[in-house]
Amino acid sequence: MALLLRTLARRSTCLSRPQFGVFYRHAVPMGTTAKEEMNKFWAKNNKLNRPMSPHISIYQWSVPMMMSITHRGTGVGLSGGISAFALLALVLPGNYPYYLDLIHSLSIGPALLGLAKFGIAFPLSYHTLNGIRHLFWDSGKGFTLPEVYRSGYVVIVLSILTSIAAIAYM
Repeated sequence: MALLLRTLARRSTCLSRPQFGVFYRHAVPMGTTAKEEMNKFWAKNNKLNRPMSPHISIYQWSVPMMMSITHRGTGVGLSGGISAFALLALVLPGNYPYYLDLIHSLSIGPALLGLAKFGIAFPLSYHTLNGIRHLFWDSGKGFTLPEVYRSGYVVIVLSILTSIAAIAYM
């Protein structure tokens, strides 16, 4: 019995040894470099006639794919814009009313001003509404293909409508 307990104790503490560890089977040996491992990977794939991973150009574009890309882009754009605005507010002399008067003195036409407002309002509303869509997905709802497309179209239409409403209100 004591021999059995010692053997079990030794095995549980020696998982790093290949003869005892069940998790060690797929680990890379310590003496290889990344280049050697990469060469082994490609040699194995060539031997098995495996194709290279396809490039994005062969995929058929879909609404969920475009919405995912746009969601990431609006997130990066919004965080970059907020960061730039905060940095400029810290380093530029003067205060907010001075720069607001400066923008008013540029005499920008209403069409260009409306386009600029839409350029700010649309990413914000799209990212917010698509984030709400993702929260529904996190709860496990809306994963069938028709629901994914329907919720995508709803997000696009609501984003455009709320952006136009925000521009009309401002």
